[in-house]
Amino acid sequence: MKKMLSAIALATASALALTGCASGTASNPSASTSATSAGPQNITMWVAGGDTPQELRDYLKTTYNTKTGGTLTIEEQSWGDLVTKLTTALPDANNTPDVVEVGNTQSPTFTNVGAFADISDMYAELGGDKLLQSFVEVGKVDGKNYTLPYYFGSRYAFYRKDVWKAAGVEVPKTLDEFNTAVKAIAEKNPKNIKDFSGFFIGGQDWRNGISWIFANGGDLAKNEGGNWTSTLSDPNSIKGLTQLQEIQKVASRAPKTAKDESPWLYINDSDKIMDGDKVSGKTSLAAATIMAPGWAHWSIGDLVKKDGKEVRAWNDDKFGVFALPGNDGKPAPVFAGGSNIGISAASKNQAGARELMKIIFSSEYQQMLGKNGLGPANSDYVSSLGDDQFAKALIESASNSKLTPAAPGWAGVEASGKLEEFFSKVADGGDVTALAAEYDALLTPMLNAK
Repeated sequence: MKKMLSAIALATASALALTGCASGTASNPSASTSATSAGPQNITMWVAGGDTPQELRDYLKTTYNTKTGGTLTIEEQSWGDLVTKLTTALPDANNTPDVVEVGNTQSPTFTNVGAFADISDMYAELGGDKLLQSFVEVGKVDGKNYTLPYYFGSRYAFYRKDVWKAAGVEVPKTLDEFNTAVKAIAEKNPKNIKDFSGFFIGGQDWRNGISWIFANGGDLAKNEGGNWTSTLSDPNSIKGLTQLQEIQKVASRAPKTAKDESPWLYINDSDKIMDGDKVSGKTSLAAATIMAPGWAHWSIGDLVKKDGKEVRAWNDDKFGVFALPGNDGKPAPVFAGGSNIGISAASKNQAGARELMKIIFSSEYQQMLGKNGLGPANSDYVSSLGDDQFAKALIESASNSKLTPAAPGWAGVEASGKLEEFFSKVADGGDVTALAAEYDALLTPMLNAK
């Protein structure tokens, strides 16, 4: 479910613009809905990765056919190829998917060049202000809605209860307490494990690292008069980065090159790794605490045999979860994972695509998302996630979650690797203020690239 942009994102805007995707009547739904009179429309939806379960796909296909008489074909695209394929397919009226799932951080790249149809007239009908607003914002251009949230999956903390207890540390209620706690656990190292982290956070893991910037009132960028400026040098951003650097120095033994990939490897069976256990990966690294999207809980637990296969079984006596706390009585503003969804501006089946959007944002489908562990776009239906500890942590962390800037060049920023480079240098003990100024100068022109 990770929304990773490939290098092709750098060329997306120019490729779409050259093909004329942003012009003509295709981006105006009212200009294309006349096809309704021609009878049922057969449409195609692209979903990204395997996050939409088969049960939900079957529901969409059956319900669309019952409602319209048309056929819905659902095609799964891998996250790694998605941007490349969309860049080619979206402008092509003969080959474009009609309805498209994109990563929330990918949305600004496509919406800013007119790749999606204007669905502002449907906004209220599809949920309006009940929709997750941070996702709504990255799907807007000039106050108009082009993509809307599909599902969310905020990040929260997973921790080893037994290790925290052995270190004599309580679950924190503030970010300052968290920072102190994970450093104390690392220093005490109660199980005497080699390469032990009180909190495992990779040097290049900016997706989790930005929480410290956000929690201290900083941001990655700001928009003034239509121009975007990188704000790593903002005093509040510097404060957060300095805290992060201290944690990485004292509490984390994660490699400076590590990103946010599979951190659960280091919390599973961490007390056995020193004995050469390979279950948690070919490494001696071990951790008492990690940050990961909510769905990571399926990968955390004791290794057990089930139907002849080794699987992870959550152990409440050993593992626990909590939303990363802020210092203002609210959860810290963590980066929210998840997707947006929109209608291709070049689609010849605008009427059918709009009917599918109504089904996706219906109460029935929104609750199906929640029952399958995906945060529903509409806040009225978050109760469908259930009331277990994972649902509670997900809902709490999402309540104050934050996205990356909705700048037209954000995809280029992600694809460039500059954020990984910057955070790695911070983790390596570099001068935070000097590094922030250096990378602000590099990132600002990239943010405004179209």
